[in-house]
This record gives sequence, structure tokens and C-alpha cells, in this order.
Amino acid sequence: MPFYTPKANVSLEKTLILPVVSAANVSQLAADLLIASLSLKCIGSFDPGYFIPMVGSREDGEDGICTACELYSRDDKNIIVMQQRSPPLKARKQEFVHELLSFLQESHFSAVLFASGVDLSNRTDAQMITPFYIISPKTAPSYPGLANIPLPEYTSPVPQYIDGANAEPTIPFIPGGGLTRRILSSLPSGYTIPTVALLQFVPEGDNKGDAQALASVIAQVGNFNDLITAWKQPGSWGAGLFGTPHDQTLYG
Repeated sequence: MPFYTPKANVSLEKTLILPVVSAANVSQLAADLLIASLSLKCIGSFDPGYFIPMVGSREDGEDGICTACELYSRDDKNIIVMQQRSPPLKARKQEFVHELLSFLQESHFSAVLFASGVDLSNRTDAQMITPFYIISPKTAPSYPGLANIPLPEYTSPVPQYIDGANAEPTIPFIPGGGLTRRILSSLPSGYTIPTVALLQFVPEGDNKGDAQALASVIAQVGNFNDLITAWKQPGSWGAGLFGTPHDQTLYG
């Protein structure tokens, strides 16, 4: 089975927003908001054999099922959102990273913006100024949208040791960042797509507010903030996203 199977004839030469399964699933929730607010439709899916199995119903009663990882876009929007709903299988992580990076290069995306959560409990005092940070990989061209909203460069809150010495690696450690560091560290020589990773320190819990904040920053960095007149939550969020409310009679 191919790594990516298109369902609609939509050009991929656009900006790709790629959320990484990470702390609080905040990047997946932000992707949900972007898809709903921009009225994007599923244009393709990825080989489910790379992911922990899952299926679900589609939003708004649409036909078919959603799978572990899909692409969303529209002809009249210069944005593509990848929604990954399930993490890669442990035994296939590196294979997935390799296939993903090959897909990015072969598809000729104009730019790639990774989004990831970072475990809030590892935040340092110096990182209290803002929850948002960026990583600009030295092996990739600079991302053009960073001038829209200047953000500080991320450094790891956890000391790193390389060959017995305390040193910061090329891509710093990201507590709770899932495969973000592995992906950025694996960018091949000759990689030509402007790329940046947007990180947000988040706690575990009801992260709808955090997700909207992240989606807003993504829209500014991605230079498509003018396309969103109001944030729209997907209908599935109203069906117990963080559990059903407690019976209030329990509290008298």
C-alpha cells in the first residue's frame, strides 16, 4: 500500500500544517479548529499500517469513516492540514519518519509548519514569558512567516549530555514532544522546504483554550489569519471531548 493515497485532485504545493501527537494532544485539537474554521475537506489518507489502529465517524454526518492520519484542504485555500489522530506504532516510528520526510519532499509543499505540545511541568523560570517557542532547523531553509509574529527560539528545559559533556544538541530535547525532535533531526541533506516547528507549553486537562491559542499563532505564522473570521469548533467536540459533565446534583 502506498504511504499516501489521494482522494481528491488537489495540488499539494501549499503550506502544510503538520501537528505531531504530543503533550495534551494540543496540536491535534488546533488542527481540528483549523479544519472546521476553514471548512477544509479530506483530500487523502495515509497508510494506516503505520499507526495504532483507529477509525471514527466523520464530522457533520458525512459519508465514510475517518482514519488514523489524513490530509485536509480546499482548492481555494493555500493551506493543507494533516490530522494525525493516532501515534505511530513503536516498531515503525523510524520507518514512519523516513516515509513522511520522503512524502514532504516529493509533494513539493511550499512550506511546512510542525506543531507540538511540550510538557508544562518541565518549563523553566526563563520560559514563563510566553508558552510559545519555535525551532528553526539549520538543515532547512528559513520559514518566511516568522516575521509576522516574532517568537523566541526554544531551548530544552532539561540538561542534555553528549559524549559525556553538557551540551545542547542540534535539535534540543522536547519533553512530551512525541516524534517532533526525531523528525527535525532526520531532515536529510538537500532538504529544500522552508520549515519551522511551533511549540507550546501545555498542561494535561481541558485544553480547548490552549488549542485555540495555538491555532491562532499557527494562522499568524502561516500568514492566513485573514481567512478566519471566527473560530468554529467541530461538532465532535460537543460529544464528550473531555468526558461528559458531572451530574450537578452530586454537589447539592
